[in-house]
Amino acid sequence: MTNNGDDSRESLAVEWLQPASVRPLPGARLVWRSPPRSRRSLIMAIALFVATAFSTLAAGAQFAAAYAAGQAPAFDNFFAAYFRPFVEPRLFLAGIPFAATLMGILLAHELGHFFACRYYRIDATYPYFVPAPTLIGTLGAFIRIRSPIVDRRALFDMAFAGPLVGFLFAVPALAIAVAHSKIVFAAQSDASLVFGRPLIEWLLESLLRPGAAHANLLLDPVGRAAWVGLFATALNLLPAGQLDGGHILYTLTSGWHRRITIGVAVALVPLAVWFWWGWLMWATLLMIIAFRHPPLIDTWTPLDARRRMLAVAALVIFVLCFMPAPFVV
Repeated sequence: MTNNGDDSRESLAVEWLQPASVRPLPGARLVWRSPPRSRRSLIMAIALFVATAFSTLAAGAQFAAAYAAGQAPAFDNFFAAYFRPFVEPRLFLAGIPFAATLMGILLAHELGHFFACRYYRIDATYPYFVPAPTLIGTLGAFIRIRSPIVDRRALFDMAFAGPLVGFLFAVPALAIAVAHSKIVFAAQSDASLVFGRPLIEWLLESLLRPGAAHANLLLDPVGRAAWVGLFATALNLLPAGQLDGGHILYTLTSGWHRRITIGVAVALVPLAVWFWWGWLMWATLLMIIAFRHPPLIDTWTPLDARRRMLAVAALVIFVLCFMPAPFVV
């Protein structure tokens, strides 16, 4: 996920130097010379990474315990079980498969953004992870962009790189987990917390475990971490606001960006009523950020045909990962 700060002095300076009435010369390459990142930001990024590692290890220990007992993860005694590894550190070891997989997918996603920014000399922070005592141990990760973006190509490449790399890391992990999943009667249907099934999981189960009912398949902690990574990919590819999908939408049709963002937010409301209340939170968030977008230095050059085809690929990834009901309690 990317978070854009477009209120810096540098942003204002570039907009003033590139007024709307002046277009760059054909073939000219606009370059933003970003200041070096501070050591303080690196220290903060490392500290948050370490804190999130412990947070996801604690969550992973619960996934491992449930899997060893032949059960799906549940909310029963969640907080008591979550903080137990901090009292008995040896329990952290059981959480390594889940934590390493999830942290690896999230890090791959953010580094996709980060290195795309480096390529286009866009000023961006290091990836920041967000630890949290939740079922998965984190609220995700993000980078903050602190300078204008050169043109639509740069914005598209930066936005698409994260979900693409995260997806490419998550799918093999889920495939391995599906291939080695346990057969436990009604493992899914009798659980107090039922995880949704994205289209990519259905395809992998059909290919790797033909004949096995989904309700009887119990994924190991690696598979659950991959599932979280795919869910995060779907959220990021929602075509709205400052999400990665919103950036891709802006490169295709900046004039419709705000209206489509509002439309997506409105469409999430019935999904919240019928499937998962969390969509209401996302609808509210999109309405808050619907009216802002990072400035482009070159707003005239349209997206090329190759990237328009890649936008279709981004839509396919979104469809493969999206779930109307990601959680059923």
